[in-house]
Amino acid sequence: MKTLLIVWAGQGGRTLQLAEAFAEGARECADGEVRVLLSHALDGRPDELLAADALLLATPEKFGYMAGALKDFFERCFYPCEHALAGRPFCVLVSAGNDGSGALSSIRRIVTGWRMNEVLPALLVRGEPDGAALENAREAGRTLSAGLGVGLW
Repeated sequence: MKTLLIVWAGQGGRTLQLAEAFAEGARECADGEVRVLLSHALDGRPDELLAADALLLATPEKFGYMAGALKDFFERCFYPCEHALAGRPFCVLVSAGNDGSGALSSIRRIVTGWRMNEVLPALLVRGEPDGAALENAREAGRTLSAGLGVGLW
């Protein structure tokens, strides 16, 4: 069975709502082939990341950057995982009050060091997530899970 790890940061508002929608979509397409784990960034561990076959990184935009909790996750996991994640699929979700570009670019810059493969366009949601934003998150979850389940990535 494959594992999709969703690492989210924030205080339980918009980002969690979007991450849960992504997880819901991923579980819909799992067909017993993909286990979906939702983990707050402050609880994330290197062994959990190393065991994952795919990764969603979800964060609110904070001062034009990723949330501090996600940065903490990277600081704790980067070197223990540095040479083990090459080629694994990932995608990014940013809940933004502004344009979200700073958060997105900082995440991509760090993940470049892991040499992971960004397989879906980033989900960038500005403001309060509406029905369309939540459905887009569900659809992205379905897509990542289905691709993982059939060995596409």
